[in-house]
Amino acid sequence: MKTINKKQFILPIIILAACVAVPLVFDPETSYVVYFLFMAFIYVTLTQAWNIVAGYAGQVTLGLHAFFGLGAYVIAIGWSRELIGYLDPIGMLAAGCAAAILAILVGIPLLSKLRGDYFALGTLGLGEILRLITIQGGAFTAGPTGILLPSSSFNTLTPHYFTALFLALLAVGVTYYMAKSNVGLALVAVRDDEAAAAASGINILKFKVLAFAVGAFFAGLCGALQAYYIFHVEPQGFYSLNWTLYPVLMCVLGGAGTLSGPVIGAIFLTAVFELAKYALPEIHPIFSGLLIIFSIMFLPRGLIGLKLRKMFQGTKRTS
Repeated sequence: MKTINKKQFILPIIILAACVAVPLVFDPETSYVVYFLFMAFIYVTLTQAWNIVAGYAGQVTLGLHAFFGLGAYVIAIGWSRELIGYLDPIGMLAAGCAAAILAILVGIPLLSKLRGDYFALGTLGLGEILRLITIQGGAFTAGPTGILLPSSSFNTLTPHYFTALFLALLAVGVTYYMAKSNVGLALVAVRDDEAAAAASGINILKFKVLAFAVGAFFAGLCGALQAYYIFHVEPQGFYSLNWTLYPVLMCVLGGAGTLSGPVIGAIFLTAVFELAKYALPEIHPIFSGLLIIFSIMFLPRGLIGLKLRKMFQGTKRTS
């Protein structure tokens, strides 16, 4: 039986304890640290969502923003009609499930017919379709102006912070479970060689759709939490392509197909983007695009892959 190395859990426990203590040490109303970590946790969740679909299943999607926006609109519509309340767990679960159901309905025809770049473009179009639907949705979606929610419900960022932390932990935990289970083995087999996976008896479409739905579920949860924070859900902001491009960049930079790589990439780039937003507001999009190109060209396996390569080279020298 394989023994568990307890030392490997020491650092994550210390980091988790520090994250829990942050809103207790810093004032959530005035401290930028609390807001920064809140956004970092959201991006960790979104990055792991993309990592499950593209990193492990090998299905590059550009439609994360579609499910993010859908989750936000489920909250906005439900809350504005008094079907759910403020930071309602049932509402958030409904938002995640709505995104997952849409992923299944869309994923079955797309994943059975399209692969590679064609699938990526198909998911990219999904976000634009939902954006146009909400713009033309009349009173139901409040059109292009969006739905205004009662901001008087907001007292402190603390519940949003801990909810985002929980979502990040949940996303990492689900990714870890899927990677270590037979599901993860099947996803990697599909990613590496679909023909060989099919020959081994793996239902390729089922596992592709499963990964797509799980990723959409987490994106919907993030959109729901962001709606509870912004209090104004409108098409341009919540169906912005940034909600897809940033997690893609974070995952690629950190290391797709790994557990800790997307976490490192999300926290690092959240800091970089926040600094660039204030220091380079006019060329911020150009800076982000150049960073994506740089990551793909020089860090194809991410920061985690670079670290592993250095460790491997060091082992060769000493052997």
